[in-house]
Amino acid sequence: MEFLDIPLFDDDFFKMMFRFVLNFTFLTVIIRFVYYPFSKRKDYVFTYYLISLIVFFLCFTLKKYNLDIGMALGLFAIFGIIRYRTDPIDIKEMTYLFVVIGVSVINSLANKKMSYSEIIAANVLIIVVLVAIERYWALKQEESKSIIYENIENIKPENYGVLKSDLEQRTGLSINKINIGKIDFLKDTAEVTIFYFKNS
Repeated sequence: MEFLDIPLFDDDFFKMMFRFVLNFTFLTVIIRFVYYPFSKRKDYVFTYYLISLIVFFLCFTLKKYNLDIGMALGLFAIFGIIRYRTDPIDIKEMTYLFVVIGVSVINSLANKKMSYSEIIAANVLIIVVLVAIERYWALKQEESKSIIYENIENIKPENYGVLKSDLEQRTGLSINKINIGKIDFLKDTAEVTIFYFKNS
């Protein structure tokens, strides 16, 4: 039965829904349980879900036209030029964007030459590598902040412990190192730079 030369139902519908559930499940593990706990960026969670959703259905739809792997590579080229001009994307967020696009392409374009066990194994291996890198192998990123400090008595070398404790209490950060910059004896202030690990 057709309507305007388009079938009302096709057997591929069940395949599409199964692939969608499979893809969404693995994406949820990657985005919600691997990426988000380490980054705490809710805005990118929204972005990753929507982009991966569109890529999945786009690939599955185009697959019906029997296009080859060049189509998949073309999609990577298209999304590779995406640039959010109002807010630059960090390299880590861009990497996760590449991961969610790649997972969606794998799950949507796999054909009879690739079994479901291979598809699931590929998804699981990607997740295992992400978890291993995030939790065990990733080097912590050190950041710094400049602070105008008014308790000038604490900048003396012998009071370093007191200075560190006071700054940690005020900022809520676990400080690794403190550098003393310019000192203004007229205002009894000093420019202090603190170094700490991101997300520590």
